[in-house]
Amino acid sequence: MTALSIRLRKHFITPERDFLLDVAFTSTSQRIVLFGPSGAGKSLTLQAIAGLIHPDEGEIVLNGTTLLDTSKKIDLSPQARRIAYLFQDYALFPHLNVRQNIAFGLKRGWLNPSKHHAHADVDYWLNAFDLTQVARQYPGQLSGGQKQRVALARALIPHPQLLLLDEPFSALDMALRQRMRQELADLQSRLDIPMVLITHDPDDVAMFGDQVVSLREGVVKTHDENAVNKNDVNPSRRESRSTP
Repeated sequence: MTALSIRLRKHFITPERDFLLDVAFTSTSQRIVLFGPSGAGKSLTLQAIAGLIHPDEGEIVLNGTTLLDTSKKIDLSPQARRIAYLFQDYALFPHLNVRQNIAFGLKRGWLNPSKHHAHADVDYWLNAFDLTQVARQYPGQLSGGQKQRVALARALIPHPQLLLLDEPFSALDMALRQRMRQELADLQSRLDIPMVLITHDPDDVAMFGDQVVSLREGVVKTHDENAVNKNDVNPSRRESRSTP
């Protein structure tokens, strides 16, 4: 069972916006959804968990390991956190083929893997995600679903302890979106890897929201508790709320 505790506070001041991120929640769920409109602070929260931005104050504890504690000056690097991040646009390297893109997840530093890089883990993910036939192709030659599977394989190959997904289906058409939701749900169940997914789509909540944290204008939208039940975004279901 995964245990995740988040408390983050960061003040962003730009010429366009004065924004305060002030988020706190705890969870023992395998599937957590951060739900809310654009500009609510979902991506900023995900980036802070990954160690890509540094909060003014806060704590992040994952399975008993402190990743961040500003009061104790603890702030583990993104690599030391062992957290996989799937970006909204997948962030594949256009000059690397599928095999190289996946193998990049195994490497440290900036040297690109060889085009003919042989590694058992790469072969495993190529086979697991039905990518063997396109292993030598480049991202520009792939479908949207294939790109997502390559990005997932690259994220999962170093055996992370948590998977973060930033609007993973927003770039897909409706039919592919439905199929990829099911594929991701099946994959997550098979691998038993905990994940935090951000979205503004209630269909994502229905599929992945074991626990839903609803964000508005940088804060958790609370009633009696920090986390809201996924039924809250579907008015056809009985309203209920639960704590993790």
